[in-house]
Amino acid sequence: MVIFPGFQILDATGPIAAFEIAGRFVPGSYELALMAVEPGPVASSSGVALCAGPLPDEPFDTVMVAGGEGTREAAFACPQLRAWLLRAASAARRTASVCSGAYILAEAGLLDGRCATTHWGRSLDFARRYPKVDLRPDRIFVRDGNVWTSAGITAGIDLTLALVAEDLGEAVARQTAQQLVVHHRRPGGQSQFSALVEVGGQAGRFAELMAWARERLDEPLSVERLAGRAAMSPRHFARAFTAETGVTPAKAVERLRLEAARLRVEATIEPVERVAEAAGFGDAERMRRAFIRAFGQPPQALRRAARA
Repeated sequence: MVIFPGFQILDATGPIAAFEIAGRFVPGSYELALMAVEPGPVASSSGVALCAGPLPDEPFDTVMVAGGEGTREAAFACPQLRAWLLRAASAARRTASVCSGAYILAEAGLLDGRCATTHWGRSLDFARRYPKVDLRPDRIFVRDGNVWTSAGITAGIDLTLALVAEDLGEAVARQTAQQLVVHHRRPGGQSQFSALVEVGGQAGRFAELMAWARERLDEPLSVERLAGRAAMSPRHFARAFTAETGVTPAKAVERLRLEAARLRVEATIEPVERVAEAAGFGDAERMRRAFIRAFGQPPQALRRAARA
């Protein structure tokens, strides 16, 4: 685990705790090391410091980078860290980042041409800075080959549980989650949707429009209808909405529908067909395809997971 001044403490300690507990079930499976460019006490963004060792020359099986308020300075102003990461990643079985630690991997060029994610609050800035990265801002974590990235803070635990499952099996990952008292491994496709929608939906200029649309998900919500509600031409509305929220109007409506449908699927026993109709998908098959694109699983799988 690599940290730096201003790192988010849970980005580091959450995965470390998950690996530690997994190691209790399979003794000897993990040996953990905390490292930094400048060894010694490294202050987190909270002011609490962790004691890190130096960046070593020997190879590691897994290299994971924390995120936090100090990420950008670590990414942009520390060529030593970027150079070490390039060497370490070339020798490691896998490389990962937690939250905004994706900036450090991206700045080192390790995410070019790959799918990745980061905290939803950083997604617009990240996408502008790193156009070579296929950013998936609505994912809890993303795996692309041997490179893994996670969304914000606690999603680092989800990513780590997935790593544990790959190494030691699903049973150990489930036991680890139970010991941590967290939900057993949310799938990588699980979404940050509600947060993403709020980016343009509560504080943005289209707040009222998104609230209006959320109350009418079972009705047609075309660009033309949304534009009319916003008193704008469809072309100007589509450009302005995308610039404000980072997604097209059609994608935003789909996310609203997915958010509403997922909540009903997980919290009720309503037939999937009825959920699809109420959320505006029209039919269950269309909703199923949308769930698989967004969450990586069909509605029935999410319902079973919610009751596990």
